[in-house]
Amino acid sequence: MDFYLTTVTLGLCYSALALGIYISMKIFNIPDITTDGSYTLGGAVTAMMLTHHQSPYIILPAVIVAGGIAGALTGLIHTKLKINALLAGILVMTALFSVNLTIMGRSNIPLSNLPSLFSLVQVVADPNQNTFWILLVFVILITFLIGYLLKTDFGIAMRATGNSESMIRALGVNTDRMKISGLALANALTALSGYFFVQSQDFADINMGIGIVIVGLGSVIIAESLINWLRITSVWLSLVLVLGGAIVFQLVLAVTLAIGVDPNMLKIVTAVFVLLIVSLPRLSLLRSS
Repeated sequence: MDFYLTTVTLGLCYSALALGIYISMKIFNIPDITTDGSYTLGGAVTAMMLTHHQSPYIILPAVIVAGGIAGALTGLIHTKLKINALLAGILVMTALFSVNLTIMGRSNIPLSNLPSLFSLVQVVADPNQNTFWILLVFVILITFLIGYLLKTDFGIAMRATGNSESMIRALGVNTDRMKISGLALANALTALSGYFFVQSQDFADINMGIGIVIVGLGSVIIAESLINWLRITSVWLSLVLVLGGAIVFQLVLAVTLAIGVDPNMLKIVTAVFVLLIVSLPRLSLLRSS
C-alpha cells in the first residue's frame, strides 16, 4: 500500500509540471523544452536555500520567480528575436544547466537531515501520508488559481492567442506579451514541481530534469485523450484531468516495476507508453476509415 501511496504522491509532485506543459503546449501550441532546465532550477534553488537554513515558505516565491524568469527569457528570445520556439527553449535549457550547477555548487545535494515543507507541517503522524495530504492541498490550490486565471479576461486572451493569433492581434491584444507571460507561468509551475520533488525525495541532482518533459507530456496526452473522448469543454474539468493524467502516468510506471521489469528499462517503457497514447487515436481513425 505504501508503494502505491508513494507513487500517487510522486504524481502530485509532477502535477504542477503537467499544468505547465498543458499551458505551453496545449494553450499556446509551443513545444517548450525549457522545462528540463526550469524543473532542475526549482530543485536547485530549493536545495541551496534549504542548506542555508531558509524557510520553505520563503523558498516557495523564490522558486516561482526563478522559473518565471527562465520561461520569460525563452519567450523573449522567441518573440523578440524571432527564433523558433523549440530552439529558444533548447538554448535556455542548455544555459540553465550551468546556472543550476553554479547555484548548487556540486552535482548532488542530500537534504535528509534538513527541515522541509513536509516536516514543518504535521497533518498526520505517518510521514508518507503527511506528504500526500500537504501536496494534495497545494495541488488543489494551484489548480484553483490557474483555473480562475484562465477564466479572466487575461486568461481568455492567452487562450485566444493559442487558438487564433491573427484574430486576437486584430482586436488589439499584444500577442508577444501573451506568449512571454504564458511561458513564464508554465515554467514557474515547472519549477514549483521541482520544489515539491526535492523536498519529498530529500535530494537534488543536476540531472534530475533530464527527460522530465516526457513525464509532463505523457500526463497531458492522457488528459487530452479523455477530453476529446468525453468532448469536455470546461476549463476546470480539463485541468482536473491533467492532474489525473500525472497520477495515472506514475501508476503505470509503478505497475511496470511491480511486475518485475528491469528499472534500467524504465525510460524505454516511458517512451513506449507515451507513443501508445499518442498513436491510439490515430490507429482508431485509420481502422474506422
